[in-house]
Amino acid sequence: MPFQLPKLNYNYNALEPHFDARTMEIHHSKHHAGYTNNLNNAISETEFANKSIEEILKTPNLPTAIRNNGGGYYNHCLFWEILNPQPDAISTKFISIIEKKFGSFDAMKDEFEKAAATRFGSGWAWLCSNKGALSICSTPNQDNPIMDSGCGGVPILGLDVWEHAYYLNYQNRRPDYIKAFWNIVNWTVVETKYQASL
Repeated sequence: MPFQLPKLNYNYNALEPHFDARTMEIHHSKHHAGYTNNLNNAISETEFANKSIEEILKTPNLPTAIRNNGGGYYNHCLFWEILNPQPDAISTKFISIIEKKFGSFDAMKDEFEKAAATRFGSGWAWLCSNKGALSICSTPNQDNPIMDSGCGGVPILGLDVWEHAYYLNYQNRRPDYIKAFWNIVNWTVVETKYQASL
């Protein structure tokens, strides 16, 4: 089956005032839909046609169209999943895991924000798990940690820092957009992804 654009578990306006409805609509129905359609076209009648998106992205030296659109498809699927207008609070157990690596929850946020803010041009910031070992990194364009030039591990939290993700509402104020992100992170989903990475 071709890859499908996922349906969101919330309305486009549900994440306001942090993420505005117009940006969400364009981001999901235009950008993510475009990556999905282009990925399906790129893998049609190739060796990748019946593989999972993870299998595709772990393949070294992917053709550019498959790499870019496959990354765009995968990254956005994760992004929508970890957002929630009424997110669950982070558990004390997961906070302790974060504290063990970064010293404090705020220190983790600071490092993540720096990775997101200093990514030159377009890309993503990630919190990853490598068999339970947490790390933070950023990748350019639609690359992600599971690709051959990625930063390693499984992404459990990701933030899109392409201008299309925030420019209508935040213009050039990327740091404000990054800080707003924390208000709508669904930590239950993040922790579930962490557990699955073990």
